[in-house]
Amino acid sequence: MIQLYFLSIVCNCLAGYVLFAGSDNNENTPFPVNNPTFILALGILSAVSGVLKLLSSMDIPVIGDLLPAASGIIAGIILIFGIYRQNISSKPGELDRLGVSLLAFRKPIGLILLAVAVLHFLFPRALFL
Repeated sequence: MIQLYFLSIVCNCLAGYVLFAGSDNNENTPFPVNNPTFILALGILSAVSGVLKLLSSMDIPVIGDLLPAASGIIAGIILIFGIYRQNISSKPGELDRLGVSLLAFRKPIGLILLAVAVLHFLFPRALFL
């Protein structure tokens, strides 16, 4: 499905940008990277498109879309958990320690997401892209 292919590329690219460029003090970016509603919607859309990408592959079953699907699911989890972590008011627990370790690597994960999106756009029929 070409629509799902395009949605996966756009979600991975936007999620990579949000994870890489988004910070607490960054107000001069062209996308609303500090808007929680935008980040939550992008996280949900990234995770859903990643799961759908696993279910319907282009040519090669599962392997052909494994990297973009996995990166979409990971991006969705990180974005959703980042919003969840901002909104919790209880004491930190096990889930918060996991979130801190995930969010500590958001800039490298953002760069990887951008690279996967560009490579998947340039080479749509590659075996692992």
